[in-house]
Amino acid sequence: MLSARIRIAARLLAIATLAALTAGCFQPMYAEHTDGTPGLREKLMGVDLPPISKANASREARVGVEIRNALAFKLYGSATGMPPTHRLDIRFTTTKSSLIVSAVTGLPTSENYGIDCQYNLVEVVTGKSVMTGSTFSRVSYDMPGSYQRFARNRAIRDAEDRAANEIAENINTRLAAFFTAGS
Repeated sequence: MLSARIRIAARLLAIATLAALTAGCFQPMYAEHTDGTPGLREKLMGVDLPPISKANASREARVGVEIRNALAFKLYGSATGMPPTHRLDIRFTTTKSSLIVSAVTGLPTSENYGIDCQYNLVEVVTGKSVMTGSTFSRVSYDMPGSYQRFARNRAIRDAEDRAANEIAENINTRLAAFFTAGS
């Protein structure tokens, strides 16, 4: 009985020792650096977001503005960006597909809205591409009856906004990983 307690105490001591040895290895991702090097927040604020090229007054242009605004808020917060060190070029395409079609009316009652996005992070000084990637978002929405045009348009717009925010979150996460790990 006493030897079992000693073994348990020895294991706990070993675990505590290992935890203490590795405690200094970790640093919070968004922490400020004490050595004067720029932290992640400053690096993200140096990313320039040019307008996304889409036809004026189109649905895709509105979605492009939504992606850009959501990403700017995630990168800069409430402040504006710093002098740009990098430029993020974004291209995307959208899709809509019917999931469920009413047997009575022949109209869709549920649809999927999708965005497929490609992005390229370019270093401003050299003009060299330092990171490329792609992401996607698929969201579903219900289509109200055929006589509710405003509700239909609002459902589509809400789906577009949700998909755009998901795209912005995915890109922001990838940029944070790039600036933290360097690859």
